[in-house]
Amino acid sequence: MEKMLLVLVVVMAAMSCLGGKLAHAQLHHVVGGDRGWESSTDVAAWSSGRVFQVGDKIWFAYSAAQESIAELKSKEEYESCDVTNPIRMFTDGLNSILLEGEGIRYFVSSKTDSCKNGLKLHVEVMPKGDPNVTTSNVGSASTLAAAPTTPTPSGSIRSCYSFALFLVGFWLCYMGF
Repeated sequence: MEKMLLVLVVVMAAMSCLGGKLAHAQLHHVVGGDRGWESSTDVAAWSSGRVFQVGDKIWFAYSAAQESIAELKSKEEYESCDVTNPIRMFTDGLNSILLEGEGIRYFVSSKTDSCKNGLKLHVEVMPKGDPNVTTSNVGSASTLAAAPTTPTPSGSIRSCYSFALFLVGFWLCYMGF
């Protein structure tokens, strides 16, 4: 009876740590891949076929001395490169933006000429765990952030892995395997 109770505790602990979190790991997307956000980057080609989900992060890497990025409210502002009333301006040279909710977000170069030449990005944020999203359309490792370079679980999930592994090892020792 004690062994059955221990097995039940191990299984429940592992399930509570791992339950559903593996399929929804956060992705870090570096806009423009290796080149980053610059006028020679084909941002439209980079974003084509890429899927962004709630909880993912996009990273803008650019020269702060030469560039800044505006987040805009509407498709009309985005298409016309109208940066007169941005939601936010990014000027640090490296910006991480958490995609917190579903919907479309618009980012453009604050330089009108660069924007009109294609240095702009619209991001359609899909629900987390959308069944239409597969790993084949998420993007390659070369266009994901350097840390992490591939879709990986967050640190808290890794802690759960360690804890679950510890419990399984403890159980195996206790059972005499």
